[in-house]
Amino acid sequence: MAFRVCKSFEIENGHMLSKHPDKCRFPHGHTRKVECILAADSLDANQMVCDFKVVKSLIGDFLEQYDHALCMNTDDPEYAHFKAVYGDRIIGFEHLDPTTEVLAQTVFEHLRDSLGAYIVGAQASYPLRACVRLEKVRVWETSSSWAEYWE
Repeated sequence: MAFRVCKSFEIENGHMLSKHPDKCRFPHGHTRKVECILAADSLDANQMVCDFKVVKSLIGDFLEQYDHALCMNTDDPEYAHFKAVYGDRIIGFEHLDPTTEVLAQTVFEHLRDSLGAYIVGAQASYPLRACVRLEKVRVWETSSSWAEYWE
């Protein structure tokens, strides 16, 4: 039997889907909920999978860059113009439309790598056991639509 925990974050994020045949090819935004689900087969000495503070410290700043930012495919003909005008508030996705699925994968990969690095140098006040694994990341695009990614 395994234990699972979820830490959720909310960001206001826009994107343009240049490959989309309809309205989604234009700039638009979403109130996104990002759920990070971690699991372990046992609880630690504090009866936790891990402290939620660890998850926040590993993903909070990363997600902050997406808050009030516009994600764009670097192949979009307007990408260079938007980047020049809005700078770091434009986040380029190399040759990919920044769909909710792609965003879920991006967040997952960042958190997975951050968890691995944190375990190696775990701080005594908030230890993280090597058995804690990132199970999946779910990104809500609207209140009724989400995408998730796991390995």
